[in-house]
Amino acid sequence: MLELLQYNFFQNALIGSLLISIASGMIGTYIVFRRLSFISGGITHASFGGVGIGLFLGISPTFSAAVFAIFSSLGVEWLGKRKEMSSDSAIAIFWTFGMAVGIIFTYLTPGYTTDLSTYLFGNILTITAVDLYLLALLTGSLILFFLRYISTILSISFDREFARSKGINVSLFEYVLMIFIALTIVFSLRMVGIVLVISLLTIPQITAHLFSQSFKKIIFLSMFIAGISCLFGLYFSATLNIPSGASIIFSSTIIYLICKLAKTFFVHLSK
Repeated sequence: MLELLQYNFFQNALIGSLLISIASGMIGTYIVFRRLSFISGGITHASFGGVGIGLFLGISPTFSAAVFAIFSSLGVEWLGKRKEMSSDSAIAIFWTFGMAVGIIFTYLTPGYTTDLSTYLFGNILTITAVDLYLLALLTGSLILFFLRYISTILSISFDREFARSKGINVSLFEYVLMIFIALTIVFSLRMVGIVLVISLLTIPQITAHLFSQSFKKIIFLSMFIAGISCLFGLYFSATLNIPSGASIIFSSTIIYLICKLAKTFFVHLSK
């Protein structure tokens, strides 16, 4: 690991891992407590439409995916609030539409699209300075938002009707948080890819939940667990020349299993 630190691309990957661990720790905890994993999965796959459009137009796939994901997240939230359509149906529409658009524009793109595998399966070692600036901006915005509105986020996460009775504009906060979810997903694509990004936003939080029921504690624990997962994943990715996304999620899952077995063992031991 120490030998790899001399390389600029690995330094960028480490900084990116730290930033995305902080961002995913916050927004992922909200996703898990609100049980929005399926919605987040829909936004993830819908963002593929933006990736395909970006490759076809020759613009940044990250930018086009972010725009596509934001509109998809707002669309899912808006349609899900309508009486004539369930949230599951709204997710299905944007999920399949985004994938269809992505496939069509990918096939229409002339030549071999070298960036496609990066967005599908992740390659954190390709993170650039621009990606780091965007990640830093997102992470900083999330920190400020959560520090300012943590009590409101807690109210919305546990009891939306009670939050409304306190005069909180629940719909506005839900739309803002959906935008944060969309941006966190898109900025995580280079790390773990479309196929596995939702795991980064849920597995560390599920692992943290083994040790605490507190929303705030789970945020910090999941940040730490995500960071450790990224470090191990980075090391295995760089040394074994395997996709970083699969390596990071594999490490995250192994950490969960170890923690689950350890907790089960100590519970039985204490009886």
